[in-house]
Amino acid sequence: MPVRISVRVSPGARRTEVAARYGSGWRVRVAAPPERGRANEALLLHLADLLGVPTAAVRVVAGPASRDKVVEIDGRTAAEIDAALGG
Repeated sequence: MPVRISVRVSPGARRTEVAARYGSGWRVRVAAPPERGRANEALLLHLADLLGVPTAAVRVVAGPASRDKVVEIDGRTAAEIDAALGG
């Protein structure tokens, strides 16, 4: 069963990184600009790398054009995701 997490994305950062907790979700900085889906793609690639899952297992299910997104992840539990993101 997929796990959903809330993410606030800050595009155009110096580097791509998980910055901190943001309410019940996470704040993630991405180096990619917020145009033509580049920031979303960078977010998904970074999360997949951190979690050790294929890129296809991570997808934006809400807020694709917003800074606040809901990301769905297959293949990891909520506890594994929290631990991998620094929680």
